[in-house]
Amino acid sequence: MATVGAVSAYATDVIAVQRVYYRQDNDFLYQWLLVMSTQLIGFSMGGIARRFLVSPPSMIWPDILVTCSLFNTLHSQRAAGTRQREGISRKKLFGITFVGSMCWHFVPGYLFTALSTFSWVTWIAPRNKLVNQLFGYQTGLGLSMLTFDWSQIAYISNPLATPWWVEANTIAGMIFFVWVIAPILYFKNVWYSSYLPFSGRTSFDNTGATYNVTRILNPDRTFNATAYHEYSPLLLSTTFALSYGLSFAAITATMVHTLLHLRKQIAEHARWSPKGQPDIHARLMSRYTEVPDWWYAGIFVTMFVFGVVCIEIWHTAMPVWSFVLSLMISFLFIIPIGMIQAMTNMQIGLNIISEFVIGYILPGQLVTMMLFKTFGSITLTQALQFTADLKIGHYMKVPPRQMFWSQVVATIVAGTTQLAVQSWMFSNIVDMCDPHQKDGFTCPNTDISGTASVVWGVIGPALQFSSGQLYNDLLWFFLLGVVLPVIPWYLAKKYPNSFFHFVYMPLIVAGSAIPPATAANYVPWAIIGFIFQRVIRRRHFSWWAKYNYVLAAALDSGVAIATILIFFCLRFPRNGTIGMNSIQSWWGNTVFTRTLDYEGAPMLTAPSGSTFGPPTW
Repeated sequence: MATVGAVSAYATDVIAVQRVYYRQDNDFLYQWLLVMSTQLIGFSMGGIARRFLVSPPSMIWPDILVTCSLFNTLHSQRAAGTRQREGISRKKLFGITFVGSMCWHFVPGYLFTALSTFSWVTWIAPRNKLVNQLFGYQTGLGLSMLTFDWSQIAYISNPLATPWWVEANTIAGMIFFVWVIAPILYFKNVWYSSYLPFSGRTSFDNTGATYNVTRILNPDRTFNATAYHEYSPLLLSTTFALSYGLSFAAITATMVHTLLHLRKQIAEHARWSPKGQPDIHARLMSRYTEVPDWWYAGIFVTMFVFGVVCIEIWHTAMPVWSFVLSLMISFLFIIPIGMIQAMTNMQIGLNIISEFVIGYILPGQLVTMMLFKTFGSITLTQALQFTADLKIGHYMKVPPRQMFWSQVVATIVAGTTQLAVQSWMFSNIVDMCDPHQKDGFTCPNTDISGTASVVWGVIGPALQFSSGQLYNDLLWFFLLGVVLPVIPWYLAKKYPNSFFHFVYMPLIVAGSAIPPATAANYVPWAIIGFIFQRVIRRRHFSWWAKYNYVLAAALDSGVAIATILIFFCLRFPRNGTIGMNSIQSWWGNTVFTRTLDYEGAPMLTAPSGSTFGPPTW
């Protein structure tokens, strides 16, 4: 139940975008139906796919080993030491690390926040454009490569839980595309990007200002083509535009990779039965009464009705047939994407392809686009989260039917609670979702979703990616995704004992989630992953086997508790004025705000009163 509640419902981002970007504050019933339908439709899909993604022993789900290790540590009755290795008990290690992690997070989280994004080079030359473009974390390349904040290090995933070969694929993709290709594009002014920050999560107009979407909307919130042509084309930072191309490549790369590497496994799993299997987990779980498929089907039908009511009663302009199409996209990809995630701990997103499809089919409908993306891609994300929870039950021998009802109840309670908390935050936190909100409530994911709603929903992909448009060349990434997986597959066939077996092109092209992530999230993550998953695992396996996942759980838990304490004890009381003239304003909490990187300064600036960008749009 806790794992279900720990994952936020993406539908709350849709609600936040409607609030922040379009000043639409719908009533609670609309919000509740939207959250429940997206969450529980995903749950039913995950249950239906469980024979492919849960029962087979090859579906490891590395990340949940941390959770299982934590459960075993807290409930184990054994004394310190094991047969293989004596020493401090796992429970004691967890306690020490938990307290240490919690106490330390007060430093980068409140006392010395510059340690969180430690772009120390920009502090030395705060007004030098090139230095800030290269070494800045906020809007630059992030070549400073340091952070002392575990929440930044574990932003992508916990590096102690992700296999090293997965981390190697991911960091290789980040280095090649973000540190090699993106700077070439930026400094050559491709897409007029030199007039914008190198990395930014918002959209811009042809003066370099944040794109004012209200200028191209009719009173009924539909697209005004005349106003658009009078105002400005929509421009994206280099990393943002490149991330769209990489998302295109990831979709086709996933399908080709699945066809080349996983087709036999899918066929085997379709015939798979837990009875008589050598896997001990499957044999033990076969003693329980399984959840019948019609239970999941019943949840699906009920939530489908909720979804139809939500989009019809509140006049979202989303046709029911598009709702059905969005769910079909999720069903199509759940097995290939789920199998990759179960083996690698990394998920390939469907958000861009969902936006691309609906943007061409129903252009100019911003709410329709956001809802289609939610049902078409985020439903899949939730399905795989629920599937991972089922794998926890599989490892921990939880009866499937009890697991089913606990997940359903937890989803309802968690979704309702998240909506209540979000409403409270918007009512009580000053400047919520502002880029420079003083307590860090900047809502980066809401910014990404809001920008996407402009690109794909308001303006539409036809005016961005069709022939003759500014970002048309990014469509070639679809073809790139088809070709790339064939190369390591062929080389692995030709050289059977080579490392090419570990080259996963979907991870290489999809791993660079920049923005909203930065290099501060990737480089330390990969370094720590290399130390624990490569060096220590090879040289001190008994230590690694006993302590690694416990350590991972303790670090995450300590940061989570510290974050809650910092907010409710230090930031929220007295309207955030605690330490305003002392700790909040000292050098260690303000030095990074005085840099061009923080201000998002571009490399080039258009002359006063003039614009840049394509002459026609």
